[in-house]
Amino acid sequence: MKKLYIKQKVFSLGEQFTVKDEAANDRYFVKGSFMKIPKEFHITDTQGKEVGVITKKVVSLLPKFFVTVGSQEVVIEKKLSFLKAKYDISGENLTIQGDIWNMNFSMMQKGTEVATVNKKWVSWGDSYEVTILKEDLEELIICFVVALDYVKSEENNNNNVSNNN
Repeated sequence: MKKLYIKQKVFSLGEQFTVKDEAANDRYFVKGSFMKIPKEFHITDTQGKEVGVITKKVVSLLPKFFVTVGSQEVVIEKKLSFLKAKYDISGENLTIQGDIWNMNFSMMQKGTEVATVNKKWVSWGDSYEVTILKEDLEELIICFVVALDYVKSEENNNNNVSNNN
């Protein structure tokens, strides 16, 4: 079991995140593209080696991301649901259980919990505690949390714009 912490920088152009371990050591760096279409996030380790790329599909009714981790390509796609948010993650048989909108959920693989994500409310900017129970999925899980955080941020921005009109 491993705990990682994602801390979003509040006033950062291009969405930047640092992923730290329990001892507050840097583990990964996430940098989002600024003013680029399609939107991309690049995840690197502490040696600067790229471990994941997240690309948002430009034209899509619901959010859809293409994720490359190593040689593996996975699609993360939001599904139409009226009661609660639902995502499909192709390639690894991953499902989500819990409160995805408040960022408190478990990731399951074939009925076995492989990770939990909990948003920390007492923080400046968004901060998430990610408990990895299946370490070979660590980079994919980090990619999913980054993509989901981006979807939530975009929806909040759209709601703020529509409420101000």
